Amino acid sequence: MLRKIIKIDEEKCNGCGACATACHEGAIGMVDGKAKLLRDDYCDGLGDCLPACPTGAITFEVREALEYNEDAVKKAQAEKAKGSGKLPCGCLSANSKTFVRNEPDLCFSAPVFSRLNQWPVQIKLVPVNAPYFDNADLLIAADCTAFSYGNFHNDFIKNRITLIGCPKLDEGDYTEKLTQIISNNNVKSVHIVRMEVPCCGGIENAVKRALMNSGKFIPWSVTTITTDGRILE
Repeated sequence: MLRKIIKIDEEKCNGCGACATACHEGAIGMVDGKAKLLRDDYCDGLGDCLPACPTGAITFEVREALEYNEDAVKKAQAEKAKGSGKLPCGCLSANSKTFVRNEPDLCFSAPVFSRLNQWPVQIKLVPVNAPYFDNADLLIAADCTAFSYGNFHNDFIKNRITLIGCPKLDEGDYTEKLTQIISNNNVKSVHIVRMEVPCCGGIENAVKRALMNSGKFIPWSVTTITTDGRILE
């Protein structure tokens, strides 16, 4: 079948192995000191490995390839987990955790107000020429961040136009849509908020490519949130 799949440039590959570690499906391995796509049917085409590569050796291509075999991947992950004691899911973002919160004993509660300035907020749904993009400070965030970080509205959404998405779950890539938004509007700045998990690198990478494609010099920055709700310095 014809589908999107990763392509590895051996000449650019420095053999660091970061992509093989980031590929939770086990599609990439190291052969003779170079990264190789070992199995087409293990590659889901989402590109968790792209932001992990320090040399830009990994890109997407559309070609004939075996269909992604999720059942085979899960079986392989389960077999690997038996010997490691880890969860059978290879994706760090899906590993189960429980957090114990020591909350202060307050005798009153203050109202919390939304700082959201526009609708819709999903990258896939927002119109590229919406009037609120004019002279806007953009917040482009992975959707889990607002649930992990308690003061998200005041610290990040306030005075910004908010766009959210999940590169692991949404189909396709955000780069083209974000490029149109940045190119067609007078955007003042871009702030990215992502989770610490590797798959969140997809949203950061898409914003960087969009900024580059737009040809504009716009201030941008990144904040990374840990799974237990802290800002990673």
